[in-house]
Amino acid sequence: MFEQIIFAIILAGSIWLFARNVGRIRRNIFLGKGTDRSDNPKLRWKTMLLVAIGQGKMFTRPIPAVLHLFVYVGFVLINIEVLEILIDGVAGTHHVFAGPFGMVYHVAIGFFEFLAVMVLVGCAVFLVRRHVLKIKRFSGVEMRAFPVRDAATILIAEIVLMACLLILNAVENQLATEGMTEGSSIIVYPISELLSPLFDGFSMDTLHIIERTAWWGHILGILAFMNYLPYSKHFHIIMAFPNTYYSNLNAKGQLANMESVTTEVKLMMDPTAQPPEGYHPPTSFGVKDVTDLTWKNLMDAYTCTECGRCTSVCPANVTGKLLSPRKIMMDTRDRLEEVGSGINKTGALVDDGKNLHSYISTEELWACTTCQACVEICPVNINPMEIIVDMRRYKVMEQSEAPQELNMMFTNVENNGAPWQMAQSARADWAND
Repeated sequence: MFEQIIFAIILAGSIWLFARNVGRIRRNIFLGKGTDRSDNPKLRWKTMLLVAIGQGKMFTRPIPAVLHLFVYVGFVLINIEVLEILIDGVAGTHHVFAGPFGMVYHVAIGFFEFLAVMVLVGCAVFLVRRHVLKIKRFSGVEMRAFPVRDAATILIAEIVLMACLLILNAVENQLATEGMTEGSSIIVYPISELLSPLFDGFSMDTLHIIERTAWWGHILGILAFMNYLPYSKHFHIIMAFPNTYYSNLNAKGQLANMESVTTEVKLMMDPTAQPPEGYHPPTSFGVKDVTDLTWKNLMDAYTCTECGRCTSVCPANVTGKLLSPRKIMMDTRDRLEEVGSGINKTGALVDDGKNLHSYISTEELWACTTCQACVEICPVNINPMEIIVDMRRYKVMEQSEAPQELNMMFTNVENNGAPWQMAQSARADWAND
């Protein structure tokens, strides 16, 4: 009973801490401006099913896609066994699902063990790809310090969790062989039983200590993993589902107009036009800080997997320019976390003298060709280009800051009604001959 009480306290504390951190992330996301993504629910469910659940866009690169699929499916399905462990921990039972589900339980345990091995293999290969083969897309100016440690931490944690699970099952199998664990003799461990000989010759007391250590190590590791997620890029495990549901369903090449500018122009062109009900003239244009972005842009930032696929196909980055779409998303998340930390301390949104442009340079913004390659390749439908374009709008419309080539075009449009440096009266001169 004492062990159950301790477990219940730890479980309740872990859930409370996780809920608090998720609540803060939700608050941070809704610091963004409103945007309506409630249309066409059938297509949205289909998009989420294909992209988030079906991993559809991952398979543009088959090898990492297959490995990721094993890790993803393993993570989702093995949590069914975790649910059993949670019930056992609180209720003091042992394999509570074994009786009600019978043969189905045996099959499930065997499948879970297979998945655990595949998760081990997948995580080991991912570590080799990152730290031995040093795949290029895992490097970059943004991939320093915490992002590198974060990826390694999660992969190693998953390896340890799966190892604890297999060791737990192997020791239980050994105890069952000796008839020391009530009910465990009916459980079939097709993979862990291969490890049981490693524990031959151990005393029953030692086996019980190893079994309890592996059990506590596995479940405490999962609870620690759960509470690490909100601080990690691996929060995409949760965020991928709402993020793909709220995807932009318009054609990728369609840029969003600024409603405030459109309304102002219409009012100027028609002196008799009446402003829409509740309309207020805009006080600023474009994106200066994260609070000027939409909540969907901010959700994108928390969903970013830092996989680097966007940067690897970005023509600006490939040709050596400073722009990295992955860095745009990471910088947005870092700035949003900074703003959120200020709210945690003061209870209100305060000006700290910085903004999103403190993180993302002018050179990065103007290197973008708006080709949409990053949007097309992203496995969870993130759109870095929306952030880039709206930050450019702020530079041009608020600070009159644009590259010289664009300033020349703006002048020509203003003076000549066209981007070219020629008088309007000379436009048809080419046809004289």
